[in-house]
Amino acid sequence: MVISSKDNELIKHLKRLKEKKYRDEFGQYIVEGKKMLDEAFNEKVSIKRVVVSESFSLENDISTIEKNITDNSVSIISDKLFKEVSNVVTNQGVIAIIEKKAEMPIDYEEGFYLILDNIQDPGNMGTIIRTLDSLNIKQMIVSSGCVEVYNPKVIRSTMGAIYRVNIIQVPDLVRIVTDMKENGIKVYATDLNTDKTIYSVNYENTAVIIGNEANGVEEKVKNIASERIKIPMLGKTESLNAAVATSIILFEAYRNILK
Repeated sequence: MVISSKDNELIKHLKRLKEKKYRDEFGQYIVEGKKMLDEAFNEKVSIKRVVVSESFSLENDISTIEKNITDNSVSIISDKLFKEVSNVVTNQGVIAIIEKKAEMPIDYEEGFYLILDNIQDPGNMGTIIRTLDSLNIKQMIVSSGCVEVYNPKVIRSTMGAIYRVNIIQVPDLVRIVTDMKENGIKVYATDLNTDKTIYSVNYENTAVIIGNEANGVEEKVKNIASERIKIPMLGKTESLNAAVATSIILFEAYRNILK
């Protein structure tokens, strides 16, 4: 049966999940596209429902999707309704409702830790998560002022990495940094106003803090960090996009650790 009424409870639920407060209330989020669905199958995440457009159901064998879901919960909705519930202009005709995974505590056996302080741009957040996954880093610490990691734009930018990285949101970065230092972890805050570069750091058992796109790391957090570091600029540009800067630092850290 094809769902065509906007008053259908599933349609209402999909529309609710576009808002953060309902994602928080239900502990669910939406992913779109065949790749994101395939990645969800591969990672065995908890899929609550798969919704496909009528066109998708006519052009694809949805039984291949059904066999990957324990209760065969695949719903077909009209193309018109699918456009209303989709978060993208050009959709692929497939949406999955995913259950949020339980947040795990910080694993202090990792040896390297990335901390984000008030990162606001969804594209930056998604790209950072994807970069972490490329290095097989399994966790990331984010301040409560960061953009929500289950924001649809963040999810799309992760390209499936969201399933593999434990995102740990903390209410007080000052306390976390203090705890890390007390446990022998050296904490580096990124800051333009320092002479120490990312190339002069031993990254064993360290944490790096990346700050807000406009304002950098909060002053109160920088003040309790072990040291401040920067990416040296050879031209006239003073700073880099947050995701680009994070990628450079992460790969330098892992080059340093693995060499």
